[in-house]
Amino acid sequence: MYLIIFDVDGTLVDSQNTILHGLQVGFEAAGLPMPDRQTALSIVGRSLEEAFRDLVGPDHLEKAPLMAEAYRQSKISRRGQGLDIDPLYPGAREAIDRLHARDEVLLGIATGKAMRGVRHMQETHDLHDRFVTIQTADTSPSKPHPDMILQAMSETGVEPARTLMIGDTGFDMAMAKAAGVHALGVTWGYHDHARLAAEGADKIIHSFDELERALSDILKYDKETV
Repeated sequence: MYLIIFDVDGTLVDSQNTILHGLQVGFEAAGLPMPDRQTALSIVGRSLEEAFRDLVGPDHLEKAPLMAEAYRQSKISRRGQGLDIDPLYPGAREAIDRLHARDEVLLGIATGKAMRGVRHMQETHDLHDRFVTIQTADTSPSKPHPDMILQAMSETGVEPARTLMIGDTGFDMAMAKAAGVHALGVTWGYHDHARLAAEGADKIIHSFDELERALSDILKYDKETV
């Protein structure tokens, strides 16, 4: 079996607008100025409190828990109102469905989101039965710590040489390297080609149309759908 693990924000769903709104709520709750857009989005992929710590710096570390909680409560409220709907990137649904159809492929998720956020994505896009292992910030240290991937391999019994992480940030690539698995970077998310390469991406793609070929090149599996 092969295990292919997807990041969520910036890889499967375009969540930049809803993330920026949540970050703004967090900064307002702490009475701090919001950083510029590029800086704010550079922390996507990190667990929530770690992300706020990265953004506020050493002078305001004690405010990170308050900011993270304000973000969480905003998300819960907005989702209850039918807001914060993050669209799938073009080609994501088709790619997931093609891989899910393969008997020798298992799909997983490793994300800085809470499980609540993953469930919301699954409900929104009807992806309930696609992922056999889901690792979140609720139960694992923040990326780039390798725990999420190690837990996914433990749950599925797939060895590192047959496991691949797909993500849009250097955090994803570094996590994959730390876990001893393959790393595939995507450029439509939050970190650019140079950073993905610097953090150890084995290959980098620019659209979901390139995914099948990249997976075949890295994992050497038969390209025919079973």
